[in-house]
Amino acid sequence: MGKKKLLNTKSIDVILHRLACQLVENHYDFKNTVLIGLQPRGVFLAARLTKILEADYLVKNIQLGALDITFYRDDFRRNEKPLEASSTSMDVAIESKKVVLVDDVLFTGRSIRAALTAIQAYGRPSQIELLVLIDRRFSRDLPIQPTYRGRQVDAINNEKVIVNWQENSSEDAVYLIDK
Repeated sequence: MGKKKLLNTKSIDVILHRLACQLVENHYDFKNTVLIGLQPRGVFLAARLTKILEADYLVKNIQLGALDITFYRDDFRRNEKPLEASSTSMDVAIESKKVVLVDDVLFTGRSIRAALTAIQAYGRPSQIELLVLIDRRFSRDLPIQPTYRGRQVDAINNEKVIVNWQENSSEDAVYLIDK
């Protein structure tokens, strides 16, 4: 099994600041915008972006939520081992607001499809955008594309992209692993 480091701490930091800048360009003061991190790893990315937006761009009162899509996945009953649900924290209103779904890796598009279904339980946003750190562009099963992408990775199906966050790992890094 081969392991190649695609992004280190410094390059992830540069990408996060660029993504934050793009969000400010499109959402300015975030009064009508809600960031929603997809459990589990999209929550880390959304929290990081929120910190950058507040500290470096002085954006106040960013509305942040965490969405668990476990029971909305189309492979929910197909796995041999039971899926474990994370917590959903949607203490923000999304009705008629712009929602930015945040996830670490866009692979087949199935998680995002599940998120689009799950978000309907909380209201009807005026617009939904997708922000991902890594876009695996040649692996889509569904016609889903990110609005904001940190880095595009051309990985073949037997390769896996792993995102490590300081919050749940010993480092900020992105690896390409050949299974």
